[in-house]
Amino acid sequence: MRIILFLLLLISTLSFAQDKTPVKRDPYLQTPSSARPVQTKPEDKVKIIHADKIIKDPEKYEGNQYFTGNVQIEHQGSVLTADEVILYNEENFVKAIGNTRLQNTDGSVITAGEMEYDGNTQKGVARKNVVLTDPKQTIKTDILYYDRISNQAYFNTGGTISDGQNITYTKSATYFLNTKIVDLTGNVKIDTPQYIIEGPNIKQNQNTKVADFTGPTTITNKANPKNRVYTERGTYKMETKEAFLNKNSKIFYNDKILTGDDMYYNQLSGFGKATGNVMLDDPKEKRYIKGGYGEVFEKKDSAMMTKNPYAVKVMEKDSIYFAAEKIISYQRPDSSDIKVKKSYLRAYKKARVYKSNAQGRADSIAFNETDGIMHMYTQPILWSGEKQVTGDKVEAYFNTKTEDIDSLKVIGNAFAISKVDSLTLKDEFNQVKGKFMTVYYEKNAIKEAKVIGNAQSIVYVDDTDQETKKPERIGITLSACGIIGALFEERALQIISCSIGATSDTYPMSKIEPARRKFPDFNWNTKDRIRKWQDILVDSPNYEEIKYSADTELYDKAQEAVEKERAKEEAKKPKRVRK
Repeated sequence: MRIILFLLLLISTLSFAQDKTPVKRDPYLQTPSSARPVQTKPEDKVKIIHADKIIKDPEKYEGNQYFTGNVQIEHQGSVLTADEVILYNEENFVKAIGNTRLQNTDGSVITAGEMEYDGNTQKGVARKNVVLTDPKQTIKTDILYYDRISNQAYFNTGGTISDGQNITYTKSATYFLNTKIVDLTGNVKIDTPQYIIEGPNIKQNQNTKVADFTGPTTITNKANPKNRVYTERGTYKMETKEAFLNKNSKIFYNDKILTGDDMYYNQLSGFGKATGNVMLDDPKEKRYIKGGYGEVFEKKDSAMMTKNPYAVKVMEKDSIYFAAEKIISYQRPDSSDIKVKKSYLRAYKKARVYKSNAQGRADSIAFNETDGIMHMYTQPILWSGEKQVTGDKVEAYFNTKTEDIDSLKVIGNAFAISKVDSLTLKDEFNQVKGKFMTVYYEKNAIKEAKVIGNAQSIVYVDDTDQETKKPERIGITLSACGIIGALFEERALQIISCSIGATSDTYPMSKIEPARRKFPDFNWNTKDRIRKWQDILVDSPNYEEIKYSADTELYDKAQEAVEKERAKEEAKKPKRVRK
């Protein structure tokens, strides 16, 4: 007991006379050779609080004193305990060996197999099964460097960081004990109960549970590894599972991929949004949507795109393009089998569609991608070659195997117009209209139409001149029936059937006035027609209206002859002369 009391008094007030041979230190604790010797104040000296034995062996530890048995030393409020401690008193430096434990004033504790500590710089190194614990986490590694002045701990030999719920594996890390921020580098992996986060540079705030990413980083769903988030710069709130992504980012969900300049994703609710160059790619459905702003709903398996959006249904032979003010895609169970999901695409407000053999416009377009049925609502207009179809509603039926249009259904105010000769600018159009119309395609072109209900037609009729073998205009046939069957040919519309209250008259060109050559609601549109897929990217391509020239020469001559005859008859009538 007397030895211990004497030791406490002596070491706390005096300096031992030590061998001045510099101690071999870890490179982290080396002081520059140019640095001046530090004049340490007595109160800044490392102090021995307790030891069972004090030993000085000239042949051991460069002749410096060392202490064994329940050794305790103190410096600036921190207490180090160990089985053995070598004190380099002149350098204010210690080495601790065996069951070392450093209790810091901030509440953190470091345990290790051995430690080195410089009282002047307040820097230390811990080795062998190092564990740093504080109220926020536990760090385990082989070698840990710590600085009590800056309150930082660092390792680069690989280690783990655990906060009770999540475990982080990293090559190197710097822990800022004041802010509770961990700067992780190397092959970082954060294992949470639901997700795995992997990347080269991650900063974690243990207070806010927020992680910042720099470099290629992936957040993977453990239950469904295909659902993941990728970014090269972003922030992740680990408690709320919210990701804020700012560079080359992608959200993978339900076999779909959402990309954009700036993105947000909530893994709990499954809601995500993106701005900038946004694209939603659906490889399974062979379809992608692009726009300036997009939202996805993972649990509903739906998505929405705005700001000049357009969608492309990729087909081997001939893709389909859609555009509108807003595009929505979603999946819904089949009414006949709930295990089977069908995919749908909807384009709202000023919708446009392009396919090489069919182009259309409507206020809205709905496309059943699984069954290949497209619905066009509110003032729909569809072009195919030099043919135009309009009505209250248009339904297009695609063959999902051949990717071609099989037929159209026009419901309400059905009206089909066909240019008589597409190679001329003559104002000549074949027309057929009625309440309902079914249009059939053959080899990607309109071939036949069946009109039901108040069916009417205006058809230009030609015949072949036997001598010249060239077509010769006979006149125009006006027909009205309950049902009309029409056959579209290259340069003609042939009425193949006209039944139920049928009336049909053919007028020579000299006998039919121009006003009767078109229906009152004739609506041939060349200004808004979509001629290439890029035309869907604007509300209207606004082409210059094509001006057609009316051929009324025969009618005008006939009318002129009639007028001359009328004038002759008037001239024969006796004239009254007032007396």
